[in-house]
Amino acid sequence: MENPFVIKAYESKELFCDREEELQLMLRNCLNQTDMTMVSQRRLGKTGLILRLFDELKDTHREIQTIYLDIFSSRNLDDFIKLFSEAALRSFQPKTPIGERLLSYIKSFRPIVSYDSLTAQPQLQLAYHTVHEKEYTLRGLFDFLDGQNTPIIVAIDEFQQIREYPEQNMEALLRTYIQQCRNLNFIFSGSKKHIMTDIFANERKPFYSSTAFVSLGKISVESYSAFIRKLFGQDDRSITDEAIQFILEWTQRVTYFTQQLCHVIFANGITTIDLAVVKSACDQILKLGETVYLQYRQMLTEKQWNYLIAVAKEGSVRQITAADFLKRHQIGGASASRKLAESLSQKGLLNVEVSLDGIDYSVDDVFFSHWLERL
Repeated sequence: MENPFVIKAYESKELFCDREEELQLMLRNCLNQTDMTMVSQRRLGKTGLILRLFDELKDTHREIQTIYLDIFSSRNLDDFIKLFSEAALRSFQPKTPIGERLLSYIKSFRPIVSYDSLTAQPQLQLAYHTVHEKEYTLRGLFDFLDGQNTPIIVAIDEFQQIREYPEQNMEALLRTYIQQCRNLNFIFSGSKKHIMTDIFANERKPFYSSTAFVSLGKISVESYSAFIRKLFGQDDRSITDEAIQFILEWTQRVTYFTQQLCHVIFANGITTIDLAVVKSACDQILKLGETVYLQYRQMLTEKQWNYLIAVAKEGSVRQITAADFLKRHQIGGASASRKLAESLSQKGLLNVEVSLDGIDYSVDDVFFSHWLERL
């Protein structure tokens, strides 16, 4: 049996854990042509949920077409147009009527078209002489898709990346094009919650109040426990309640890390899984990650490194300026603590969770946090 604990990408609804409430909400929004903004901390499964939604639409509403693009690697408007065009070509195969029209339309950009030798997916190189040409091309792509007289859901992952573009008008430009679409609806997904919130909830910004928010929390203990037991059981393996409880506590129910740990346990081939087996797999993961973790050490100042250790040993910190926290870990003053937290957050090493109860700080990588605890 293949390893059922998927860690790379969505495969099927049978290997997808829960999210039924969020899935039904997103389905309703799609059917009612409501644009959505999805935010959560990293590695909680935003991309997997989007692809699960697309899978459900394919089964139940085949008239709705879907396009998914991840713009994390993009640096400017040129990259955005390229990624959007390639994603559209992947969604509409060339032999379909829309696919043929789309390919013909994109060829009017006079691109250099190549195909990846491994995936056979199209890759484009586009050249522009002026900013006006870029904006005209993007507008044309929106207009073309909107004019196909079929509903299309476009999911743009890591949408906060547009804030890194040198083009200062990206939000206004996209908002202008998007609000004129009648057959296109959008899902904007991002892991930098403070930026996504500023884009969509700041009344001074173009996207203000233009979408419905979908917030992902952690999957419940009950749902994840049943899911883990079921997948091991399908391969005639047993796992104790104590082992499952430890898995969910140690990974903090952050989807990627829970899946990764279960993936390693399954790969080890042991048929009776108890607490000792799980702890051995945890140790295996930390040893494998040590090379990467030591590279982080070279990237950081001594104060930043020690601050990460302090947060890791606390598990999470609610008051980073509290006197006992500062004294216990010899951090210095409140101002120094705030600066260190901000710099590590910007580097993606510190997770900042804002809730009604306050702000919690924790090391973003759960496994790295456990490794730091040992220092």
